[in-house]
Amino acid sequence: MRPGGLPTPQPGTPGRARRRPDLSLPMPPREVTASLAVPLPLPPPSSAPASAAAAAAGLMPPPSAGAAQQQQPPPLAELERVRRVGSGAGGTVWLVRHRVTGRQYALKVLYGNHDDAVRRQIAREIAILRAADHPSVVRCHGMYERGGELQILLEYMDGGSLDGRRIAAEPFLADVARQVLSGIAYLHRRHIVHRDIKPSNLLIDAARRVKIADFGVGRILNQTMDPCNSSVGTIAYMSPERINTDLNDGNYDGYAGDIWSFGLSILEFYLGKFPFGENLGKQGDWAALMVAICYSDPPEPPPTASPEFRGFISCCLQKNPARRLTAAQLLQHPFVAGPQPQPLAAPPPS
Repeated sequence: MRPGGLPTPQPGTPGRARRRPDLSLPMPPREVTASLAVPLPLPPPSSAPASAAAAAAGLMPPPSAGAAQQQQPPPLAELERVRRVGSGAGGTVWLVRHRVTGRQYALKVLYGNHDDAVRRQIAREIAILRAADHPSVVRCHGMYERGGELQILLEYMDGGSLDGRRIAAEPFLADVARQVLSGIAYLHRRHIVHRDIKPSNLLIDAARRVKIADFGVGRILNQTMDPCNSSVGTIAYMSPERINTDLNDGNYDGYAGDIWSFGLSILEFYLGKFPFGENLGKQGDWAALMVAICYSDPPEPPPTASPEFRGFISCCLQKNPARRLTAAQLLQHPFVAGPQPQPLAAPPPS
């Protein structure tokens, strides 16, 4: 007998009492790797087969139920690269064709291998961009991942960017400004700030439809690859208060910043050169450019421009961001609120 009057169990006796009832083995931790990879809500069960097929094709699944209900883009294996149509600091853009339907897309291949935090942030941005639906915003169809490389499928604009274009005819320029403003107002209503409005991010097609591109993901890549944002091409269209926070007591309004960048771009189209001076545009040194943006008077159209256009640019290029009109207010300005020309007929499908 053991102390306390309990019988001593014999070895091999079934049902024998445990020696220390207060001891227990720890349970193994549950596998949480999958949930930590993308801590976002899963799509509803009804969309599971489509999600599985997309994952098998190399497509990153949409991070929200709303995005999951959208039409899935074609598998990456069905996209044929036709030719390179552009490249920049963030990546290379290819014209691709869907072998099954013949439909053309733009495929942006992002440079570099990004860590998990950046990839998750880009995935969230893609979900937001996929939900954006406006005639003046380039459509984002989805994102693929293959071999650690991120690729974004976008609407293809056959006219390319407006970078380097001169638009001296005010009626045409007013139409361009109206379309871009309409897209900016739509994004701002959805609480989306572009932060990189410039001529190279404004695309046009053969029907003279103008659309805004490269928002969201471009901002993330700029922050991760170049935290100081010191390249001339990046800061040339920044508002004064974004470059020098002392100008606005440290406050930065991204919506007002978009309006400054927009106004500078429209003025550049009219002048045919960068408004602060050709030598300070894409090839000048960034220190001189920042001084010009922050401390010189805002650029103006020449006296030969119409009073409506001069007033319109003045409403955009106010040094005090609180004095800049919003996108919705600018759409009521006489320069863009006149009769709207009909777009050219869309080109026949190739």
